[in-house]
Amino acid sequence: MSDVVIVASAFGADAIRRDGHRAWLKTAAQAGAAGFEVRRELFASEAQADPGALSSLGEAVEGLGMWSVYSTPATLYNAAGALDEATLRLAVEEADALGARFVKLQLGGFGADAALGAQIAACMRGARARLVVENGQLTEGGMIRQFVRLFDGLRHEGYLDVLGMTFDLGNWQWPGESPAEAAQQLAQHVEYIHCKAVTGIGARRFAVAPAADDPVCAAVLRLLPRNVPRGIEFPFDPDRVAADASNYVRWLDGA
Repeated sequence: MSDVVIVASAFGADAIRRDGHRAWLKTAAQAGAAGFEVRRELFASEAQADPGALSSLGEAVEGLGMWSVYSTPATLYNAAGALDEATLRLAVEEADALGARFVKLQLGGFGADAALGAQIAACMRGARARLVVENGQLTEGGMIRQFVRLFDGLRHEGYLDVLGMTFDLGNWQWPGESPAEAAQQLAQHVEYIHCKAVTGIGARRFAVAPAADDPVCAAVLRLLPRNVPRGIEFPFDPDRVAADASNYVRWLDGA
């Protein structure tokens, strides 16, 4: 069985910005979630990213028996393909203030063979959080070949274990990649999974809850590690948030 994480955005981006992450922790805990993903882009002000504020939020998460993930939309590599050490160090500092188990960044513009594993390791030295990079919805940072080259580069440099991957089932579909093909090539590196289905076409795609018989979700989950945490990253029905949260935690735990 896997730990199930509820991503804050499942409660609605507007609701999180209005009420704050803390307002939804009890609902997540009562739904049976093992973890809660804090989203930096949903902070209403920079003050919420202060160390004291993050520490207090982390204590609230732990007080309800959950552990946390710290997610930032920042990228590990910039548009030119260079490692952004300053961004990584800041993300790690904030994640550690929260007490997070994982710190999650987008991959960004990585395209070279040099992954710079030694520099990443230096940034992570002494960190509590485990670094994971996620496939995004843009071509930059959302292509299978980029992740294959990243992990091949880290292996060649002797730093394969410096980071893991957050595998987002739905995000692959924005740049036109196959989630199943991605899983076949990258499953060995996956340490956290974001679960959602996608509706719409082109740029007008939206995250939705997978149907009970969703063929993509079921097939891809079978290809990925069963023992890594699974995150709910699709919106709950605003008219039945608590019930949806409980139902989907049970569903994803057994899927």
